[in-house]
Amino acid sequence: MAEKNTGWLALAESELPELQSFLEANPAYWRAVVGSATPAHAAREIFDDRPPPEWPSVATHQRIVRDEHGEIVAVASYVEGLFTPRVWHLGLFIVATRLHGTGSALALYRSLESLMRSGGAQWVRLGVVVGNSRAERFWEKAGFVEVRCRYDVEIEGVAHDLRVMVKTLGHGGIDEYLQLVARDRPDN
Repeated sequence: MAEKNTGWLALAESELPELQSFLEANPAYWRAVVGSATPAHAAREIFDDRPPPEWPSVATHQRIVRDEHGEIVAVASYVEGLFTPRVWHLGLFIVATRLHGTGSALALYRSLESLMRSGGAQWVRLGVVVGNSRAERFWEKAGFVEVRCRYDVEIEGVAHDLRVMVKTLGHGGIDEYLQLVARDRPDN
């Protein structure tokens, strides 16, 4: 399917220094998840991040949004067709701190969701660190529901419990999703 223009641009490798500066200027994600400043290699890790080879997937995308001055204001990384073609996984979504509380983050997510939907996504899944209450509330407000919890998942060397959350974009519901992605069943 053709991609709809939503303002999300493919991240080019040449933009990594600029992305690193954006991440360092907006460290809320790392402070909430790993309790420290943004790692010096964060932009490169985002650009190179791929699911484990044993997890079937179609493609990995890293995208940015620029404001009217050309500055990066958001970054997202997602996997197209994780486990099954219609399931897409949002691995990272960071919006400039100055936009928090303005409604911009939800609008940016909705435009990203539109992009994923136009590419064939029927479900979007993600993991939220338990206790990152701002993120938990945000994803609930965006329409995601928890399907299970994973315990002791390592992120940047820190073990966390993760809420695996899913949002239905198409006709199939959560039950159909869980039939397709057995690893996310609560009893698994």
